Amino acid sequence: MKAEPEAPRQRLPFLDAARGMALIAMATYHFSWDLEFFGYLEPGTSTHGFLRIYARVIASTFLFLAGFSLVLAHFPRLRPGPFFRRLGLVAAAAAAISVATLWFTPDAWIFFGILHAIALSSVIGLVFLRLPPILTAGVAAVAVILPSFARSALFDSPPLLFLGLSESMPRSNDYVPLLPWVGALLAGIAVARFLVDRQALGVVARLPAGPGWLRLAGRHSLTVYLLHQPVLIAFLYGASMIVPPPAADPVAAYSSSCEAACLEQGNEAGLCQRFCACTLERLQAQSLLEPLQSGAILPEQDERVLALAGECTVKSRQAP
Repeated sequence: MKAEPEAPRQRLPFLDAARGMALIAMATYHFSWDLEFFGYLEPGTSTHGFLRIYARVIASTFLFLAGFSLVLAHFPRLRPGPFFRRLGLVAAAAAAISVATLWFTPDAWIFFGILHAIALSSVIGLVFLRLPPILTAGVAAVAVILPSFARSALFDSPPLLFLGLSESMPRSNDYVPLLPWVGALLAGIAVARFLVDRQALGVVARLPAGPGWLRLAGRHSLTVYLLHQPVLIAFLYGASMIVPPPAADPVAAYSSSCEAACLEQGNEAGLCQRFCACTLERLQAQSLLEPLQSGAILPEQDERVLALAGECTVKSRQAP
């Protein structure tokens, strides 16, 4: 007699609520990014200080919950149909975001964002579903720590940037490389396996589940993720027609955004200040600042900008 496939565990309302809370946090962060994009906040505001930490906590939460849910749905037996259907949806959504951002923001398109990380990390997570949770936790810790010690110019090649081990940080509006972020998903698997092995999932089941609308959002997190940014951008676009953002000083705006991007790549503050002052001077001398800021020329494609950036890189590193 053929054995019946094992049914998935019952959904835990608290997990849906937690995912819903993560969606709210994500939307508030993206709103700050949109305010910066429209000119209501200083360039670099959303990528530094508290907001930078906030964004990392949000990404870690999504990946941790994805790992926890992977155990609930596919341990001890993988259900290939539901897994690959879900994987296909996430991968398709990730590809759609890549195509859309390549079209609208080619100089900072999303080639490996949070959805890409969830898709690939989920496939990797299958390997760890049946392993001892202590081993999975150890690998998670290594994944988190490894980028601090194993960065190399060998990984600066575009096809390898998704690994997260490059020396220079690529420009992207959402960069969530495999390392260290797969560690968050593996941590979710380890915690869920620890609870399952000790038959302690009831502890999670008894946690407060929050309002129904929050759980509903958590159950349809992918849909909410795909829709929230168009809604926020449309809202701010309409608002900008009524209350336009203050006119920005082009020199101050360039210096701020340049230094923010330079610091985000792990460079020292002094070097970034010298580099940006040098490039600003060269851009103004060649009448390139205005077309660069308006988007008429793309820095990664214009030979004049590339040449002066190379010269300023050498000059800023030689300075005391």
